[in-house]
Amino acid sequence: MSEPAKRDMSQNTQVIDFQQDRGAFEARRLRDLPDRVLQGDPHHESTVFYSSAAGDMTAGTWTSTPGKWRAFTHRDEFCYIVSGHVRLIGDNGTIRSFKTGDAFVIPNGFSGCWEVVETTTKHFVVCHQEVH
Repeated sequence: MSEPAKRDMSQNTQVIDFQQDRGAFEARRLRDLPDRVLQGDPHHESTVFYSSAAGDMTAGTWTSTPGKWRAFTHRDEFCYIVSGHVRLIGDNGTIRSFKTGDAFVIPNGFSGCWEVVETTTKHFVVCHQEVH
């Protein structure tokens, strides 16, 4: 997201309605990050409705087509699955499956993979952590 969009969004002190308010839209092909993708050709679309002034928190809606990739790190993330089916596969062998209506938190330090089994849309809140 561009800095002006981030700045404008962070100045908003009103309650933000994901269904009514405009956000900053972004689309990307995850295959453009070849070190992350393990299976498939997942395409992501995100709309960020809120980004804090410090840039340490973002909230929005995300959609992905099927695929599997290494999870991003240095963040705590709350997710609510609006539609679809995903699995989080920990490097320690744990597998957690989440479907429409499920909510969960991925804590900073999680090491593993996202697998989108069927096209999924989620609401998210990400708290970015400093990299040391």
